[in-house]
Amino acid sequence: MGKRDPSTASNYNVWRTQHTTASLKIDFDAQVLRGHVVLDLTRQPTTNAENAREIILDSSYLDVKAVAIDGKAAPFEVKPRAGPLGAPLHIALPDSVAAATAASGSGTGTGTGTTVRVRIDVSTTAECTALQWLTPAQTSNKKAPFMFSQAQAIHARSLFPCQDTPDVKSTYSFRIVSPHPVVASGLTATDASTQQSPDDVPMTSRDLLYVFEQKVPMPSYLFALASGDIATAPIGGRSVVATSPDQLAACQWELEQDMPKYLDVAEKLVFPYAWGEYNVLVLPPSFPYGGMENPIFTFATPTIISGDRQNVDVIAHELSHSWSGNLVTSGSWEHYWLNEGWTMYLERRIIAAIHGDAYFDFSAVIGWKALEDSIAEFGPTHDYTKLLINHDGIDPDDAFSTVPYEKGFHMVYYLEQLVGRANFDKFIPHYFTKWSRKSLDSYEFRDTFLAFFAAPEYASLKPALEAIDWEGRFHTPGLPPKPQFDTTLIDVCYALAAKWQSPDYTPSPSDVAGWVANQKIVFLGEVQGFDTPITVQQSQQMGAAYGMVNTQNVEVKSAYYAVSLRAQDTATYQGTADLLGTVGRMKFVRPLYRALNKVDRPLALSTFDKNRDFYHPICRAMVEKDLGLEGKKA
Repeated sequence: MGKRDPSTASNYNVWRTQHTTASLKIDFDAQVLRGHVVLDLTRQPTTNAENAREIILDSSYLDVKAVAIDGKAAPFEVKPRAGPLGAPLHIALPDSVAAATAASGSGTGTGTGTTVRVRIDVSTTAECTALQWLTPAQTSNKKAPFMFSQAQAIHARSLFPCQDTPDVKSTYSFRIVSPHPVVASGLTATDASTQQSPDDVPMTSRDLLYVFEQKVPMPSYLFALASGDIATAPIGGRSVVATSPDQLAACQWELEQDMPKYLDVAEKLVFPYAWGEYNVLVLPPSFPYGGMENPIFTFATPTIISGDRQNVDVIAHELSHSWSGNLVTSGSWEHYWLNEGWTMYLERRIIAAIHGDAYFDFSAVIGWKALEDSIAEFGPTHDYTKLLINHDGIDPDDAFSTVPYEKGFHMVYYLEQLVGRANFDKFIPHYFTKWSRKSLDSYEFRDTFLAFFAAPEYASLKPALEAIDWEGRFHTPGLPPKPQFDTTLIDVCYALAAKWQSPDYTPSPSDVAGWVANQKIVFLGEVQGFDTPITVQQSQQMGAAYGMVNTQNVEVKSAYYAVSLRAQDTATYQGTADLLGTVGRMKFVRPLYRALNKVDRPLALSTFDKNRDFYHPICRAMVEKDLGLEGKKA
C-alpha cells in the first residue's frame, strides 16, 4: 500500500508499525512523560532497499535522547519543524541492519518484509499538545493532581515518535509508572503492584507500575492515558465508570440505566463487541470533547452528568465508535466522515431502538441545525464544508467541525433510504466485517457498497445505485439535500418558537412541562435562527420562566446563552463568562466565546485570559484563533 495520508511525515509506506510498547513514567512534578518506546516495524515488500535504509517517524515538541535498532545505537536527526506536521524524526539503519534488510526482499512484492525493533528514549516537553496537567485545585475533590491525554487528530506525535496516521494500526503494550491510579486504552494485564519497574524508568516508593495490553490493532490517535485520584464502580456486566471518588455515585447513577442497553443494541446492529470491556472515564471539566472513543475506556466530559440522564446519548455515540472508527478506520483525516458519519448513524439507531423510532429523526433534526450553523460559520462554499477535505498543508484540527459528523450521517442515511433499511441492515455487518482491523478511504467504501448490492437479489436496485452522484456527494460544499424527517417530537418545539416571534408573548413554565432536554435545545435553536433577535426583555422572561439559567444541564444553558447573547441581554454576559470558567468542552466553549466576543470583546478577552490554563491545549489554541489572538503573546 502506498502513502495516502498527507497529515503524516512518516514513511509508513516503507516501514509499518506492528506493535508498540510504551514504558513511561508520569512525572507530575515536572509535568512530563519520560521513558522509552519500542516500535516493531515491518518493511513493506514492494519497497526497494535504498528507500528502506531510513525510518521516518512523526514527532512534535519531543526531547529524543537516544535511538537503537535491534539493540544497536542508530544515528538519528530531528528535522526542523514543518508546520502542523511537527518535526519528523529520521533514523538511519545501521549498515549491518540495512544489509540484512536489503538481502531479505527483492522489491517485487513476493517477500514478507523484514522486521526491525526500534527503541527510542524520549521525554515530552512543556509544549506537548496531547497532555493536560491539572493541579489538585483544578480537580473536583482537590486531593491529587490529574493528567490526561488527547491524541486525536495528530497529537500522538507529541507523546512519542510514531507513525501518527489512522492508516497504520498497531497492537500496544503499556507499562506506566505513576504515584496515582492509571487508566489506558488497553486491558489491565496483571497485578501491577507485584511488577518491577521497566528498564530505565525509575520508580519512587510512592509509585506503582500499571500494565495494560491492547491486542486489537488500533491507530496512534487512540493511544490514551489518564492518572489521578480515580475510583471505579460497575455500570453493567461488562462496564465500569471511573472518576474522582466524590463524583462516583452521581456518575454511576447517570450511566447504569442505559449503558447495558446501548451495548446490547449495538451488538445486534453490527456484531459482538471486540474489545473485551467497555468502560467510561468521566474526566475533569477541562476535557475538550464530549467524549473520546479511546478503546476500553471512553474518555467523557462531566457535562454528561447532568442529574437527569438527558445527556448520556454521548455514550451511545462513543460506544458506536468501537466499530466505526476504532475497528474500521478512515485511512486519513480527509475521509473522517467514514468514522463520524457512520457513528452518528449507529448512535441514532441505538437511541431509536431504546426510546422509539421518533427519536432517530428527533436527533437528526438537532444535528441538521448544528450542521446549518457550522456551514454558516465557514461559509457555504468553504472547502471545510465538503465531505472530503484536502488536508495538504493544514492541521486537521482546523477543519474539525460538525460537518463530518452530520454531513457524514446524511451520506450514510441517504444510502440507507436508497436501498431500504431491511437491505441496509444486511450491509452493516458485511461492511464492518470486511474492513475490521483495517483502514479505508471513501472510494473503497463506495466500491464495497456497490459490490454488496450488485448481488442478484438486489437487481431491482440497479437503476437507483447507478444514479448515485458519488463525486457530487463527496466534493460539493455546503448543505446536502435535506430528507423528510418525522417531526412528532419536534412540532411542539417549533410551535412554541413561533409564539416567540411576537414580542408580546408571555411565557409560562407550563410551556415546557414534560419536555426532555433535547426538545428545549430544538426550541432554542429555532429562536436562535430568527431573522431578528428576540428582545432583551424576552430573553430575561425566557430564562426565568423556563429555568434556563439555573439548570445544571450545560447543553440547555449554553443554548440559552447563545440566544441571550444575540439579544444583547447584558444580564447574561457574566453568566456566560462564569460558565466558560467551569466548562472546557469545545462544543460549548468556542461558540460562546465567538458570541461573547461580538457583544463584549473586553469581557471575552479577560475571561479567556483568566481561564487560559484551565483549558486543554487543543481548546486553548482553537479559542485563540476564534478570538484573533493566534500568534500573539499571552
